[in-house]
Amino acid sequence: MSSFHPPAAAPSASSASPTSLEALKDGVYESRDEIRQILRQALQLSAEQGGRELFWVDNDFTDWPLSDLAVLDALHRWALPHRRLHLLAPDYEPLRRAHPRFVEWRRLHDHVVTAKAFDPADLDRSQPAPSGALLAPGLLVFKQWSPVRASLTLRQAREEATVREWFDAIEQRSTDSFGSSTLGL
Repeated sequence: MSSFHPPAAAPSASSASPTSLEALKDGVYESRDEIRQILRQALQLSAEQGGRELFWVDNDFTDWPLSDLAVLDALHRWALPHRRLHLLAPDYEPLRRAHPRFVEWRRLHDHVVTAKAFDPADLDRSQPAPSGALLAPGLLVFKQWSPVRASLTLRQAREEATVREWFDAIEQRSTDSFGSSTLGL
């Protein structure tokens, strides 16, 4: 049985960013680079802060920095048996192709991951709905509205409850998917 030991991440512009709550600001972000950086920081912070549950939803997760070594390292440290990462996507094949490192992390940390597939029309049932979201209860909500528009809210219970209800409604109509291994002949 192998264990996940990511290589030490060399400091870079993408991984050297501070991941304290003070480094993130409530607001709307309107550029691809800015959105990617905020999402990277939000992923790292939500893992480093050690919440019991994380909720991620996206059309395919290909634009998420899930191959980033600093993000994977933070998730590795977060992945204790009592924690749970909830994933929702219509199809996980784009994620498998775009982020093989995350797929390996998911395989090794199957005990903390639940992944379900949903009908993309389910996102359209609750208007306006973001195309992607990250919820770390008690900490933050990141919502992506388009490739060049996203919002971040910090420690706002009402916003967290709204996103959690939206996530739960989609999850209830979803089916298990993105297994840690593929069975075949």
